[in-house]
Amino acid sequence: MMFRRKQREVPELNTTSTADISFMLLVFFLVTSSMDADRGLSHRLPPPDEQQQEQKDINRSNVLQIRIDANDAVFCDDEPVSHQQLQQTVASFVASRQTDNHTIVVETDREATYNAYFEMQNDIMAAYHSIRETMARQKYGCALSQCTSTEREAIMRRYPLRVSESMTEGGSR
Repeated sequence: MMFRRKQREVPELNTTSTADISFMLLVFFLVTSSMDADRGLSHRLPPPDEQQQEQKDINRSNVLQIRIDANDAVFCDDEPVSHQQLQQTVASFVASRQTDNHTIVVETDREATYNAYFEMQNDIMAAYHSIRETMARQKYGCALSQCTSTEREAIMRRYPLRVSESMTEGGSR
């Protein structure tokens, strides 16, 4: 007797929900993963001036010169300084000057790293923050963050951020 073999059917997979599961996994990983935020400097540029700007003669005693060389060494008035010394120097320089009567000149070598520039900018901003905080506590008896907007504006007018930046070619000094 001859037996006929039945042909077996291969069971198929039900793939109707595969796209839904893939989409949900994608959303899950996007929501739960952390993204590194870029570090950067937040500077507000002045509005474009319609009139021709006047050149001002600045007294050398009212200028603090900060320089970063190609090896990321920081110099303040041609003296090598650490980051803590730079912060203290900037704070004492700005605190000893009258309103709008000081300028910090920053020269950065093109070969210097962004990290060195970023740390130098942080030191300058920390110095300004410390002297503004000191003035707020002395004059208004509270922290700068707790001052009213008019009090903060008065402090900012007393200690304005006056920084001039330029880029130099490697080996210029």
